[in-house]
Amino acid sequence: MTMGITRAEGLLGRRRTVLAFAAVSSVLVQLAITSPASAQHVRVAAQFDIPRQSLATALILFGRQAGIQVTAEGALVEGKIGQAVEGRLAPSAALSGLLAGTGLTYRMTDEGAQIAASPVTAGARQDKDIQLGPVRVQGNAANAGSIAQAEDEERATGPVPGYVARRSGTGTKTDTPLVETPQSISVITADQIEATGSLRLADALAYTPGIDVAANGTDSRYDWLTVRGFDLYSPGFFLDGLALRNVGNFAVWQIENYAAERIEVLRGPASVLYGMSNGAGMVNVVSKRPTAEQRGEIQAQWGTYGRKQIMADVSGPVNAQGTLLYRMIGLARDARLPAGGMPDDRVFVAPSLTWQPSAATSLTLLGQYGRINAGVYTRGRRAVGSLIPTAIGTTIPVRFSAAEPDFDRLRQDQWSIGYLLEQRLGNAWKVRQNLRFSEVDSDLRQISAGDFVTADPVDPRNPANFQTVSRNVFLAQDNARNFGIDTQVERQFDTGPLHHTVLFGVDYQNSRFDTVLHFGAAPEINVYRPIYGQAIAIPGPYQDSLTRLVQTGIYAQDQIKLGNRWVASVGVRNDHAITRVTDRASGAAFRIADDKVTTRAGLVYVGPSGWAPYISYSTSFTPTATIDPLTGRSFAPETSRQYEAGLRFQPVGRNDSYSVAIFDLRRKNYITYDQNFMPKQTGEALVRGLEFEGKVAPLPGMNLIGAYSYTPTARVISSATPAAIGRQAVAMSRHKASLWVDQRFDGGLQLGLGGRYVGPNQGNEEAVRPYKVPAYLVLDALATIDLGRWRLAVNARNLLDKAYFANCDAFGSCYYGEPRRVTAALSFRW
Repeated sequence: MTMGITRAEGLLGRRRTVLAFAAVSSVLVQLAITSPASAQHVRVAAQFDIPRQSLATALILFGRQAGIQVTAEGALVEGKIGQAVEGRLAPSAALSGLLAGTGLTYRMTDEGAQIAASPVTAGARQDKDIQLGPVRVQGNAANAGSIAQAEDEERATGPVPGYVARRSGTGTKTDTPLVETPQSISVITADQIEATGSLRLADALAYTPGIDVAANGTDSRYDWLTVRGFDLYSPGFFLDGLALRNVGNFAVWQIENYAAERIEVLRGPASVLYGMSNGAGMVNVVSKRPTAEQRGEIQAQWGTYGRKQIMADVSGPVNAQGTLLYRMIGLARDARLPAGGMPDDRVFVAPSLTWQPSAATSLTLLGQYGRINAGVYTRGRRAVGSLIPTAIGTTIPVRFSAAEPDFDRLRQDQWSIGYLLEQRLGNAWKVRQNLRFSEVDSDLRQISAGDFVTADPVDPRNPANFQTVSRNVFLAQDNARNFGIDTQVERQFDTGPLHHTVLFGVDYQNSRFDTVLHFGAAPEINVYRPIYGQAIAIPGPYQDSLTRLVQTGIYAQDQIKLGNRWVASVGVRNDHAITRVTDRASGAAFRIADDKVTTRAGLVYVGPSGWAPYISYSTSFTPTATIDPLTGRSFAPETSRQYEAGLRFQPVGRNDSYSVAIFDLRRKNYITYDQNFMPKQTGEALVRGLEFEGKVAPLPGMNLIGAYSYTPTARVISSATPAAIGRQAVAMSRHKASLWVDQRFDGGLQLGLGGRYVGPNQGNEEAVRPYKVPAYLVLDALATIDLGRWRLAVNARNLLDKAYFANCDAFGSCYYGEPRRVTAALSFRW
């Protein structure tokens, strides 16, 4: 089926296919199929799967799937949005749903369907289209052709206009409304990423509850996050539902926000669907994918620290039939880090291609390649002399850097290639398979500061004892290769009054991690008069290892609906994981085999006014590579379990979303060490808290994002180290809050301001007790102007350039947060 442009010069009757979009009222958009339509098609039910998108493209898909020729004046459809329609129903019912909120109607004739202005709005000036929710059509035979209440505005992996998402697949691996998901999920949309000036993954998550985005202060090497009091560094992030694994080394995949359609955070255990993971949860990045309509953007950025970056995102159909779609995303950056003039350069490209030969089949090929050539910027220094004054009251200057600009570096290459395949079999079956190969190759070397060097042991208050610090040199050559494949079968059916969405899946992961680490002493440096360029001796390796991880998981899930109100979700999974570790220095090798069953269950009540309370229970596991010296065998896997109760509210008729959750999260059987540094599997930690998130449009043109976390309990309750019991394993402030608000004015001006507050704590393992890491409030700002296809935006992070401590670790170091960063971006879009 093609779109043809007919002109008054006699081309109206020609049967040829020309791909174009009309822009003036004299142009007629003819949506044709290869065979003529007839009136009998109006009453024959067909299977429809049309996402929310431009009306012109939606009508193309409708005509192809219904077997009906559709005609419309170009001026009528230009700029309008067609609503989502899914299920088996009569073409007339599908077309009614597709046109909802456009101010258009249709007339069925022997030639097909003709689109026209509604009698109510015909002749009236349409300043703004009325946007209603898309139509969700039930797919079972009992109600084929009926249209259910509008309940969502996007597909689980698709774009979201604005900041409020209503669907997600991260929590269930099925396209599910958030109000029906019995676990905390936050969705950060591409629009929110752009508005808040989020250049890195941690930036994008800064207005999300339950997350610490600066667990080790600002760090140019990777995004180090904690969720609900537990480290998310290992096993790593997820991309399109497949893991980007690491095993605690420095070959960490760096996420490029510009290629993300949405970033989703599932808080709490997630092993029942994703296998090996800790109790914190997971961050799943959903890639931008090819679009059915031609679109593009070119953007140039300038910013602090010499930032110059050019980006492009171009997408659209390859052929006139719209069965082959492409997207190309790329960027190149020339910049410096905030200290030492070290480079912060990057090249990134992400091509993708979608083949949709029919409404039942979709295959998307996705690739990424990134190269990083940078120095190393961290703001760590010893607690004494930074947070804690020295014996003579002095502190290390905030701007001091222990790095050697000509030595410190991070050279990293990362690439991935894979596909997302979905095949519909009849009305109720779907088969999906996601596959990816990926590799990260990292070469890191850096200098970091140690303790003060004692110049006068006789007089401990001599100022000379607090001028020079020792330094260490660290090198890591890491390579991580991952292969992952996840095959799913989804089936929808009814048993009496119950509607089931059953998911069966098998996923397989094969990862290889090659690590060589070096550590030694580096020349001392004066913190007040630093002299750089000293010779650095490369120490020998203290670790040279090869780790292989193979994991196979079989899982099942049933989402059970009773009417439109009650939704129960139950899931179970069995994993078999084999870890092989080889110490190449000594020749020692060992093999660890683990089998673990994990479960999840939840219940949601979806009220007619938009309220949706829920309860849930979930578990997870993480294999450990530690050997019990008493038995010579590996320890059992670490486990986590969580109880959660929550309430979501999506007011009917408003694009607002609220959620609140209370949780009890327990991490068990993790490894701790006694006074003789003997490992014991006795570790247990408990975190209890409350989280709130709201995304609201209180006034026309205004957006507001609010988040609050209250964590009264976060403590170790069992450990082989008695001093750790009763303390926090990872620093958790009792109160954390954030608020972002932006307002769009007439004329295209938009202004925004955000604040991020973190309350005091005493660092990891409360290491700085009786001192406290002070509370801080950081401000961010936005100013944009839209002039047609042009857009100029200026974002500032840490607007007032506040110097603050983000955290202190258990090894006596504290870390400053990121200094002010300002970025200006000029975009041209079509």
